Amino acid sequence: MTALLSDVFSADGPLASSVPGYRLRSQQLELAERIAAAMADNLVLVAEAGTGTGKTYAYLVPALLSGGKVIVSTGTKNLQDQLFSRDIPTIRKALKAPIKVALLKGRANYLCHYHLERALADGRFLSRDDAAYARQIARFARQTTSGDKAECADVPENATVWGMVTSTRDNCLGQECPQHKECFVLAARREALAADLVVVNHHLFFADVMLRDEGTAELLPACNTVIFDEAHQLPEIASLFFGESVSTAQFIELARDTRIAALASARDCLDLPRRCDGLEKAVRELRLTVPVEPARFALPQLEARTGFADAVGSVLGEGEALAALLETQAQRSEGLDSCWRRAGDLLLRLRHWQSGENADFVRWGETHTHSMQLNATPLVIAEIMQKQMGGHPRAWIFTSATLAVQDDFGHYCAEMGLDNASAARWESPFDYPRQALLYAPRNLPDPNSQGYCEAVVKAALPLLEASHGRAFFLCTSLRAMRRTHELLSEQLERSGLELPLLLQGERSKNELLERFRRLGNAILIGSQSFWEGVDVRGEALSLVVIDKLPFAPPDDPVLSARIERMRSAGRNAFMEYQLPRTVINVKQGAGRLIRDESDRGVLMICDPRLISKPYGKRIWRSLPPMKRTRELDEALAFFAPQLAAGN
Repeated sequence: MTALLSDVFSADGPLASSVPGYRLRSQQLELAERIAAAMADNLVLVAEAGTGTGKTYAYLVPALLSGGKVIVSTGTKNLQDQLFSRDIPTIRKALKAPIKVALLKGRANYLCHYHLERALADGRFLSRDDAAYARQIARFARQTTSGDKAECADVPENATVWGMVTSTRDNCLGQECPQHKECFVLAARREALAADLVVVNHHLFFADVMLRDEGTAELLPACNTVIFDEAHQLPEIASLFFGESVSTAQFIELARDTRIAALASARDCLDLPRRCDGLEKAVRELRLTVPVEPARFALPQLEARTGFADAVGSVLGEGEALAALLETQAQRSEGLDSCWRRAGDLLLRLRHWQSGENADFVRWGETHTHSMQLNATPLVIAEIMQKQMGGHPRAWIFTSATLAVQDDFGHYCAEMGLDNASAARWESPFDYPRQALLYAPRNLPDPNSQGYCEAVVKAALPLLEASHGRAFFLCTSLRAMRRTHELLSEQLERSGLELPLLLQGERSKNELLERFRRLGNAILIGSQSFWEGVDVRGEALSLVVIDKLPFAPPDDPVLSARIERMRSAGRNAFMEYQLPRTVINVKQGAGRLIRDESDRGVLMICDPRLISKPYGKRIWRSLPPMKRTRELDEALAFFAPQLAAGN
């Protein structure tokens, strides 16, 4: 395939003649050749390719030419849609490759005929908006061929009504469903089974493989290659799905669905609604044993909360009483039978969490605005990952712009259990010494000191003025993000600078990005959501400010348990685990700045530890080879050519 690839990627090849703006990049061709070789020999390849390499085309071209079945897994549903709707059709047309492609999402993305019918019949919606949305969804159901809620433009994707008209693994009736033949989820899976290339996302991949649900797990046996794009996200996502969890929301949904099923098929069983009320009351009391604000809690913190253990016991007691009653009614309908099975599964998971019998898992809790989730997360995923990758011989490709610490992939491969992987790295083709400047300001206080946020905003203000806005202000916590917004609002008003301020959470991520691009002089203040997966090209983004080095909070339950385990084994948790993760996060944040060969900009990292600590050198040496300075005047002068040009 090597000779064929060099033709495809050549300056006068099919991509050059059909893709506007395409040009030959040696890094892209080399990456494609390494991927094709790994696919041919069923190898494991870990590949880092800097921004601008064109890694999407580098893996899609070999995938389309391989003649085998390929699964491509991406970081988000947005990337999935972009691959399926834009990138793959473009390459397929250029190569004249007659291959069948399918898009497969999690079941919560597909309308469920059964639950829509039940919701409309029940009519109990949380708001007037939801009732109106349900009617629009009913019209959509009569017209759609895919059932994908992303295609229902009239109803927001985050509308609460979607939870009532889609299925979950818990409440799907499977073959017992009266609308089984019309099921959109099964139709999507049939398409995927018949396709040569299937696009999924990481959450679906691991959820289905671990649960042995019909979906990705069903696709894997016939698959020759799995390609993970944005592979730096995998350790976190795999940990989530290799673990176990149970939430108060699942018990509330069980009570709701039991009521609906009882109204339809067991009106004479008056104890069922009462048992549902009892379960809901116990679940709400459990949620109230911890603070209302969203947070994470280690097991000792949960156990120290007054009434927590008793509240878990009450949920188990009420759940068991409901399950026992459901067993007597289960034969009366598919809905009641499904609720009985779900009750048993939820109780089993809650008992398992309560017992904590697996010492290789850390138990912890996470609160959301209206619910609490109890989790058991594996401390090490390497062995579990190796088990998932075993069996049928196939190629596994892990690629991202951020996997290595300098040139070292050891951290990533060790965490993921990729003992026999080959690894390779390609620098970005962008001219970083000319296009970008790394500015580390002098005289900033310790990041943990009081007044640090004020000092950061004061240090950033001259650059924000020189760049005429056009900036991302990336914070490491929501609290710092809100405080930065507050301080910047005051400072801009005091200085008379009319620069629009956009804040993460005020609107959806896509709406904020669209507004940022349109305004052309805005400052977008964001936290984790904007550190990666965001692409703003051109002069709308000329400055990226990072407030602190993004070390995970040491009181995070999973992190602290992993650190303790590594220390107990005589290992250096900071150098082996915490620092590599921070390096990869910094590389992601820095990667927002230069997205095109004509972009120019300044990356300002405010944290003094970048210079003062020995490990700081490992961080900045892992960044692209941009010029570096500690002098404000040099940073301001970098914007001079743009300002002179009238921008």
